[in-house]
Amino acid sequence: MGCLSSTQVYLGGALVGAAAPAGGLSLKSITPYFGVCSSSYSLQCSFKGLSVFAFSGRNDRRTAVVVGSDSGEGEKTAEGLPLDGIWNDASEKKKLDIKPTRRPERDFSGTPCVPVYVMLPLGTISMKCELADADALREQLKVLKSVNVDGVMVDCWWGIVEANGPQKYNWQGYKQLFQMVQEISLKLQVVMSFHECGGNVGDDVYIPLPIWVSEIGKKNPDIYFTNRKGRRNPECLTWGIDKERVLGGRTAVEVYFDFMRSFRVEFDEFFVSGIFSEIEVGLGPCGELRFPSYPEKHGWRYPGIGEFQCYDQYLLKSLRKAAEARGHTSWARGPDNAGSYNSRPHDTGFFRDGGDYDSYYGRFFLKWYSQVLVEHGDHVLSLAKLAFEGTCIAAKVSGIHWWYKTASHAAELTAGFYNPCNRDGYAPIAAMLKKHDAALNFTCVELRTLDQNEEFPEALADPEGLVWQVLNAAWDACIPVASENALPCYDRDGFNKILENAKPLNDPDRRHLSTFTYLRLSLDLMERQNLLEFAHFVKRMHGEAISELPIEAEEKI
Repeated sequence: MGCLSSTQVYLGGALVGAAAPAGGLSLKSITPYFGVCSSSYSLQCSFKGLSVFAFSGRNDRRTAVVVGSDSGEGEKTAEGLPLDGIWNDASEKKKLDIKPTRRPERDFSGTPCVPVYVMLPLGTISMKCELADADALREQLKVLKSVNVDGVMVDCWWGIVEANGPQKYNWQGYKQLFQMVQEISLKLQVVMSFHECGGNVGDDVYIPLPIWVSEIGKKNPDIYFTNRKGRRNPECLTWGIDKERVLGGRTAVEVYFDFMRSFRVEFDEFFVSGIFSEIEVGLGPCGELRFPSYPEKHGWRYPGIGEFQCYDQYLLKSLRKAAEARGHTSWARGPDNAGSYNSRPHDTGFFRDGGDYDSYYGRFFLKWYSQVLVEHGDHVLSLAKLAFEGTCIAAKVSGIHWWYKTASHAAELTAGFYNPCNRDGYAPIAAMLKKHDAALNFTCVELRTLDQNEEFPEALADPEGLVWQVLNAAWDACIPVASENALPCYDRDGFNKILENAKPLNDPDRRHLSTFTYLRLSLDLMERQNLLEFAHFVKRMHGEAISELPIEAEEKI
């Protein structure tokens, strides 16, 4: 490396940048290299002009090595991550015993047990409704069972089961899967997935809506959600046809009910055996109760605010009726100054501070838009409760945390959550779920606000604030709250954040999540170190007393 006459920064053995002249070290200039804030470090030691700092970032094992020399004498090197040791130069080989630091961990022993489920891969069932790679899946399920996972979640795809004709259902692959899961003594959460798979974050397969629905859509594209420019989104059906007989003589909610009723009859033996712990009812794109306001396949990129999706003829008819009832027929329109998919709130007349979102018209429109969302959930869940009587049902709500620190909460508004800074947009949803004894499943519990601010400071995101608001809205309504991670998670820091949200510290009512579902089963999760970390997490979610993983757990893996 040669002699150094200025301070340089290393991560493990790699030089990542010069920080400052020797003797003039600025931690503020160093910390951006490591994705941490300037206050989250500690000096480990100094040795002949070499200073070692341990940084707490998204990865608990990160250690930064800051090398400086006033005289330029000697060769400074750094090896290993986590740091095993540092030598001043090759001749002296004087070793410093530096241990990687980790955030103090809370003891969850004796806390309430939160069951842990694992989502199965999106392509577990093929387009022919056959179980894909059954032998490999069986072995993976056995591994999950060995680390005490409670069960698995699987999507039951409308586009596979009812692919070829109205009310022509093929359940073959699902029956094989359910038998396998039952033999291994795991529980099942099943999602009634009435949406397309493909084109969103994490989608690695393509499963369209049923062929016969697509044929109807070619003749009547208004069965799909539509943006202001008239672009259709075939990801799911618009809620405007919930009660319109445009699907071969049936309404959309009748189609959903017939599908759910067929499932209940087909798998009666599994309902009787108690293998189904929960049926989650898909209510929109990605199975979530939201408008498809930020479709990646239409060019949206994080952290764009998204667009309102109310321009099909059926939702526009509903808007006209609402405007007429209010006595302002000129309000029968969507906002014309709300920007586009990748706009920022402050660049639009509608979402900027003091913008039209808080005008008389803006409040009318947003109330109508969000009410369409609540009514859709109400319509479908009322029939789901009838179809699955005696079994727990749930609905998923997406965690739209970007622009949460702004007044308008623009990204939430375009998705249908009327949640600006002066209004609680999640309480009406919780009240609707309470009406049907349905649980709320919420995402993004693994995300830390600090990390989001470091990676995308312009997004003004606050996932922790959003999670706290939604969990409390549900708990105040006295409904069960389940959750899942929004992005893949394999590290201790992410799991610790999930645990903190699952079992809030010092809650006088000891409220906690009813279940947690991990996204998702993969070859990465099956890697030894990742699986050991996951097993550690499962034990803590179950409230077991542990320090580190016991030997017998490692032997199982």
